[in-house]
Amino acid sequence: MSALDKYAKMAGMSEEAWKRHANPWSVWTRFAAIPLAIAAIWSRTWIGWWALLPLALVALWLWANPHAFRPIDKPTAWSSRGIYGERLWMEDRSRMPAGFAVVQRIWALGSLVGLALLVWGLIALEIWPTVVGPALIVYGQLWRIDRLGVFYDQVTAEH
Repeated sequence: MSALDKYAKMAGMSEEAWKRHANPWSVWTRFAAIPLAIAAIWSRTWIGWWALLPLALVALWLWANPHAFRPIDKPTAWSSRGIYGERLWMEDRSRMPAGFAVVQRIWALGSLVGLALLVWGLIALEIWPTVVGPALIVYGQLWRIDRLGVFYDQVTAEH
């Protein structure tokens, strides 16, 4: 069993689900869920425990998202190539250029800082960390998708 198959099983995603996951609509609606989740958590100040309902709806959407869109067999969109690149990377990390590991570390560190800011902002109900935190997370994820898309383009050009 390949690393991709193991990850797909761990993530509960079949080959078909991965192809749906690569659909640009799937990618961008996952990003759109971030401010919705933040608003749901922030809304606890107005609606109390009822804030769990919109948060649960966002979580349900994120779970269902990879199955909601048609599969992409040939990735042409930037986001689709990034997701296909992620699959290639997970299948054989040895093919990834050495500099990618540095990008991954920078992205991970930036995301951790962003997550810490976001959590602090949501607990303290402070606007600036609640805005800056997700911006760091999204920026890092977009950077990661971009690098994985470049990797996908390089691998497919070789074949």
